[in-house]
Amino acid sequence: MSNKSVSDQEALDYHQFPHPGKISVELTTEVATQKDLSLAYTPGVAIPCLEIQKDASNAYKYTAKGNLVAVISNGTAVLGLGNIGALASKPVMEGKGVLFKSFSGLDSFDIEVNTEDVDEFCKAVALISPTFGGINLEDIKAPECFEIEKRLDEELDIPVMHDDQHGTAVISTAAIMNACELTDKKIEDIKIVVIGAGAAAISCARLYRYIGVKNIFMLDSKGVIHEGREDLNEFKKEFSAVAGTSKEDVFRDADVAVGLSRPGSFGVEDIKLMADTPIIFTLANPTPEIFPHITKEARPDAIIATGRSDFPNQVNNVLGFPFIFRGAMDVRASRVNIEMKIAAARALADLAKKEVPEYVNELFGKKLSFGKEYIIPKPFDKRLVVEVSSAVAVAAIKSGCCAIEEFDVEEYKKELAQRIR
Repeated sequence: MSNKSVSDQEALDYHQFPHPGKISVELTTEVATQKDLSLAYTPGVAIPCLEIQKDASNAYKYTAKGNLVAVISNGTAVLGLGNIGALASKPVMEGKGVLFKSFSGLDSFDIEVNTEDVDEFCKAVALISPTFGGINLEDIKAPECFEIEKRLDEELDIPVMHDDQHGTAVISTAAIMNACELTDKKIEDIKIVVIGAGAAAISCARLYRYIGVKNIFMLDSKGVIHEGREDLNEFKKEFSAVAGTSKEDVFRDADVAVGLSRPGSFGVEDIKLMADTPIIFTLANPTPEIFPHITKEARPDAIIATGRSDFPNQVNNVLGFPFIFRGAMDVRASRVNIEMKIAAARALADLAKKEVPEYVNELFGKKLSFGKEYIIPKPFDKRLVVEVSSAVAVAAIKSGCCAIEEFDVEEYKKELAQRIR
């Protein structure tokens, strides 16, 4: 499916009409009579308040907490726009709310926190956290985002996830799993080059390690990250190569290249050094590091993915965050741990190998099937909420990340299927 280009005015009109913004609050109960009013507010509302005072878990029974995600940003690393500030990031955060609702049925409030100070930001989020069943951190620059997520994850008893880090990691991991299967490469034997060293790149490389990849190299704007450099923060140091390692060294015989940087950060001369049937992901958005037609000319044997919807194999975070939060929140998980992320990646990889529903084929104007141009599912596949959310929920329970012990996964899948039609 190709993207139709939109004009600036069309984008502004979309966000202005019929009402400013993209989201609103709707009621789940009626307030049509005096009795309704007495139940919704005073005096009836006092009864559930007292029940929650007795037992905090009753908030999940009597309020919207269990279905409510906070989308929180300070606007310091907005995709493609950079540090535009908290208020200017609001359309993006509202957009995230649209995706939560559309794809997983979760409600959200977007919250723009007007500070770049880590302490102030964490304090603000912690103070409002009782309102929510989960916290989605968004568009916060590195390295502050690592410290913010770590602190909140330790302090709060609800799932906290910085999607810019882990969304890309989960989706690209699924894509690598399937690309390796198609090219007869073993995960434990592959050599991966990650181009970029920001939040998404660090998280991706970490998750690749967790699934068994042993040979990972990373490049930032100054070149290969290696032990001879004195300008590395603690996160980059995790992926330091031997001192003196060159760009040519890391690309030679590499099986996978994952671009999470900017256009031109690696090129044809680099991918020509890669191993047979290379797996090349150029995920810079909206302009990839190398356009697919150029990659194909240089390496016709490659499996290619981008971050764009107008090329095959879009690595799109919407394949992850709505369903990860859905599963985590439905079992009241206290966090999103590594087991849950890997479960999400495996569920995505498995779903791509199943027969594609006809409504998805019709939407994209062709018959899709597992292969070099279809290694991850499409976002509009309604089975995602069932398969990914249930896998995350099961992983949360098995890893001891929530208090629920008795859980019927088949009944849960039926319930999920009813939520999104």
